[in-house]
Amino acid sequence: MQVVLDHSPPAGANVRSGKRTGFLLLSPSVLILLVWSIVPLVMTLWYSVQNYNLVDPTLHGFAGIDNYWYLLTDPDFLHSLLNTLVLVAGVLIISVGGGTLLAVLYDQEFFGRGIARILVISPFFIMPTVSALLWKNLMLHPIYGVYSAMMRAVGLTPIDWLARFPLLTVMMIVAWEWLPFAVLILLTAVQSLDGEQHEAARMDGAGPVARFRYIILPHLGRAISVVVMIETIYLLTIFAEISVTTAGGPGVASTNLAYLIYSRALLQFDVGGASAGGVIAIIIANIVAIFLVRAVARNLEA
Repeated sequence: MQVVLDHSPPAGANVRSGKRTGFLLLSPSVLILLVWSIVPLVMTLWYSVQNYNLVDPTLHGFAGIDNYWYLLTDPDFLHSLLNTLVLVAGVLIISVGGGTLLAVLYDQEFFGRGIARILVISPFFIMPTVSALLWKNLMLHPIYGVYSAMMRAVGLTPIDWLARFPLLTVMMIVAWEWLPFAVLILLTAVQSLDGEQHEAARMDGAGPVARFRYIILPHLGRAISVVVMIETIYLLTIFAEISVTTAGGPGVASTNLAYLIYSRALLQFDVGGASAGGVIAIIIANIVAIFLVRAVARNLEA
């Protein structure tokens, strides 16, 4: 009688070997990502408690919480934080509100709808610096701008938008950049709406406003929450538009938290104070992100 011996390893050993191999293959990329994120964070924390000024080598040593205290009691910091909140809220209102209306409009059949969709989405693919330059020199220039020519055509005096309404102007530019993103997400959500439900409401006598309020808007709740979360995370770090158009001015009228950190580090050469601002910005961004992620998660589970 011939006995056949099975020398194959047990199934558990194969699973452990596969996990070990996967860990070895992934470990280089994970290590690079950890170094890439942790090293700058550790250096920022270190410099935030140091007296470090690029133009004053005699100022050095451990500062403790002095950089944080100076920054938190600085009126410019409070003003920049308020500008950041106003800028984020204003862009969200314009982009989400306008994106919802445009998504409903572009879901209807009309001549040239395909071209209109391409045109409304195209600003999202323009670099922020280029967008800011276009608005500053082509649209809003007080002498050569398109808006100035339109105002002169009807007998009005042109307005220097960047000097008189700097924060509002930056808000308008950023909203123009992010409106296509909201339209793209919300239009996809509108197109997923059940057409039979919409038609039944119309046959029951519901008007356009009632259908929008009780059918379309509740259906867009999840998509709107996703748009708000993604835009908020990015809008907290707006920099290029402010740097190109107003440079944070006049004074600090259009300075947000990101530009304040830049000005402290590269204009005032205060690396310690700028690092403290960076740490505070990280804390604020993480707090906002936690609340937004939880709100979106609850909305998705509903």
